[in-house]
Amino acid sequence: MDRVALRGLKARGHHGVFPKEREEGQTFLVDLVLSLDTRPAAADDDLTKTVHYGIVAEEVVAVVEGEPVNLIETLAERIAQACLKHEGVEQVEVCVHKPDAPITVPFDDVTVTITRSRV
Repeated sequence: MDRVALRGLKARGHHGVFPKEREEGQTFLVDLVLSLDTRPAAADDDLTKTVHYGIVAEEVVAVVEGEPVNLIETLAERIAQACLKHEGVEQVEVCVHKPDAPITVPFDDVTVTITRSRV
């Protein structure tokens, strides 16, 4: 499988288990790796035969900005399912970053990474 990657998609969401996270929201970053066969698109130089990563990016941001969830694991799952709706995408790796997580010690980032396949 070939891979199309999107890195650092940024959106503001209201996800988390604490009231402050739900009320104020925070920035989330998302990295995606979409696995698909790009040969038909390359052979014909045809966007309709591959995944339109601009549309995927917009859909992912809409998920992050959408209905709040408690866990970034749940958010990652919702993003993965949105990506797998695109014809030709056979597998997706989703990494959700929560750099402003409510942790009481110094840290750089919190991430959850999942891989889901069409099956």
